[in-house]
Amino acid sequence: MENTPVPTRYAGPLSLESALSQLAVTDASTPFYRDGPLANVEFRDLGLSTATGGQIGARHLRAVAPFEQPTGWHWHDMTAHINIVLRGWIRFRYAGVPHDVTVNAGECLSQPAGVAHNVVGRSDDLELIEINMPANFATIDLGGPLDAAQPTPTER
Repeated sequence: MENTPVPTRYAGPLSLESALSQLAVTDASTPFYRDGPLANVEFRDLGLSTATGGQIGARHLRAVAPFEQPTGWHWHDMTAHINIVLRGWIRFRYAGVPHDVTVNAGECLSQPAGVAHNVVGRSDDLELIEINMPANFATIDLGGPLDAAQPTPTER
């Protein structure tokens, strides 16, 4: 791959006071918390929302109970959603994708932002980093059977 110069987006280097984001280090003792209906996982905020003024969010997720059933079809109102699996594995089903997508430890998934999906399986030792843009977003539950998330011809 050729090293093509990329034009700069701002005059730099910047002073810490005028930086585009804050310096942030997440302390390993930052507590985990439960979020919403997912009783079998817990999260830990990694501080990117504060550091970036809400432009980017990052959470450390880990399993705390066995996976008993799929999350159900839903989508997230965001522009980017990235999962980096640190331990174990997680399996997704996406609207329009004919097969399940499994992401294993050491792998990274750029989840199609805004696309309906369903978490259909995961290991009991799952641990991952979830990065999303923006930090705060809505999750919309679609409910219904497996094909409920498939767009109708008028939605394409």
